[in-house]
Amino acid sequence: MINRRKFIERTASFSLLFPITFKNLLGRDFYNKELQPVESEFSKRLKPVGRILEEEDYFVWGCSPVYDESGKVHVFYSRWLKKYGMGGWIHACEIAHAVANSPESDFKHVETIFSPRAGYFDSTTCHNPHIQRVDGKYCLFYIGNTNGKPNTQRIGLATADSLNGTWKRPDKPLLEAGKPGAWDDQCTTNPAFVNNPNGQFWLYYKSFNQEEYEKAAGQSIRGNRKYGLAIAPKVTGPYKKYKNNPVVDFSYLGHNEQLEDAYVWIENGKFKMIARDMGFFNNEYGIIIESDDGIHWGEPQIAWYQASHYINQPPAPHLNHYGRFERPQLLMRNGKPDYLFTATRGGKYNTASGFVFKIEKSE
Repeated sequence: MINRRKFIERTASFSLLFPITFKNLLGRDFYNKELQPVESEFSKRLKPVGRILEEEDYFVWGCSPVYDESGKVHVFYSRWLKKYGMGGWIHACEIAHAVANSPESDFKHVETIFSPRAGYFDSTTCHNPHIQRVDGKYCLFYIGNTNGKPNTQRIGLATADSLNGTWKRPDKPLLEAGKPGAWDDQCTTNPAFVNNPNGQFWLYYKSFNQEEYEKAAGQSIRGNRKYGLAIAPKVTGPYKKYKNNPVVDFSYLGHNEQLEDAYVWIENGKFKMIARDMGFFNNEYGIIIESDDGIHWGEPQIAWYQASHYINQPPAPHLNHYGRFERPQLLMRNGKPDYLFTATRGGKYNTASGFVFKIEKSE
């Protein structure tokens, strides 16, 4: 009869080939007990720089950065009036543009580039920008909705020849939700884009199913949030959903594990994804996963910790989910991560702002 240690060793090796079967067989309690959280190399390279874009009259969120030709840093970010509270993101948000001489200097607001517009898919909010440069054009992915609620969230894509505009704004969303009953029947949101070396354009998107959302009523996290993939021959589409979606799904683990706010890139031939943890380790860490093909992903490791691991902040009992970093976006240099931009609640005006980490070079 095999002893417990031998059984763990053998099934752990087996899990490298069949991770989902392994976890379903043994259960989440076994997984928590026997496999300790692993701190990623990514997490070890993070050095906190501090908050950015603390605006007295606004909540600031979702800071997506890019270098221009002169080395200045442009950030496209979400903001909404302080009077709406944290919930203003879903019904009163706009997308703004700021510039700094470097990632560690002061960012100055330049202008608001997108505001909600009646009659379109982004008529009640414009949120969570994601900037990329593709084939000489700047591509700004973002989300909008039409009723101030999650179920009408859709991804859009605006393009421009310059970071200063003029932006060609879409009339229709880039990707629609699935049919009723599909895993993604509620929304397409929180885009993460990759220009695949195979010549295709890959768009990862978050969604969830209405039935699962209703079943989760009363739980600390409604959902279950998962990530799908859509593929196109051109950056502007049309995008076709991958037939075996979702490609990242923690629901088989039970206990309502989820993730959101993914950012995906390719480095040294590997697809890498960072995201906000929603129960795999806890609700305060970030996670990182890797893949050889961008479809089959490995075990999560810790990408970053809660805010108290890096900085000291005064208590803010009036702010829910205070002390965690969300909506990660990378500032890339020569194809490698240079800085991590996040969003977090609190700050000078007790609202929310961006927060930057330097990613130190690996040895």
